[in-house]
Amino acid sequence: MARPALFRIWRGNPEGGAFQDFKTEVDAGMVVLDAVHRIQAAQAPDLAVRWNCKAGKCGSCSAEINGMPRLMCMTRMGQLNLDMPVVIEPMHAFPLIRDLVTDVSWNFQVKKKIKKFKPRTPDAPDGTWRMRQADVDRVQEFRKCIECFLCQDVCHVLREHRKYDEFIGPRYFVYTAALEMHPLDTESRIAGLKNDHGVGYCNITTCCRQVCPESITITENAIIPLKERVVDEYFDPFRKLLRIIR
Repeated sequence: MARPALFRIWRGNPEGGAFQDFKTEVDAGMVVLDAVHRIQAAQAPDLAVRWNCKAGKCGSCSAEINGMPRLMCMTRMGQLNLDMPVVIEPMHAFPLIRDLVTDVSWNFQVKKKIKKFKPRTPDAPDGTWRMRQADVDRVQEFRKCIECFLCQDVCHVLREHRKYDEFIGPRYFVYTAALEMHPLDTESRIAGLKNDHGVGYCNITTCCRQVCPESITITENAIIPLKERVVDEYFDPFRKLLRIIR
């Protein structure tokens, strides 16, 4: 059954803007992106919004809905309190382009700074590799990332402290973990994590895990193990002694 709902949508550009109210009907089963498209079609044809698959797999329609970073295509209207305005605004951690669209290109520049996969020499007579299934399974979770950058948006190091030159963010700690924990990889990224990528800035509040639409266990399975590797390499007293002896 359709019912009216009030949407408060951010309209503006880098020079400034404000929230604008729109009323529209919402039907059972609709998601926020459906309502935005309905408003765009009937009331605001110049409303800028980024989207692509509408299936929660491309990560394009990231925004903040009632103050929470979410995918518009995966947020059902039935999950929201329609007695109150539905507030939709762009992600706060990235530069605004227009309305609900932000410039996330910084993320792709960060990815280039991380050392690439470097496989070990094949160890089987047929020129292939042998590895344990448990080691293969360990990194599969990290490959589910759709690069929606909601975890980057919610992270206080980027969102509030703007440490873009010193911190790569949870998305790229997941990417680094997928490489570091790969059973065939021989490259070390520990020095980069400590000195260039700012893993020490993360205080493991788990806010990134809470907004991940793919339910990746970012904090516990990726960031904490990376922190442990840095501690083992640089702060373990026994290893320090070995380095001195060598």
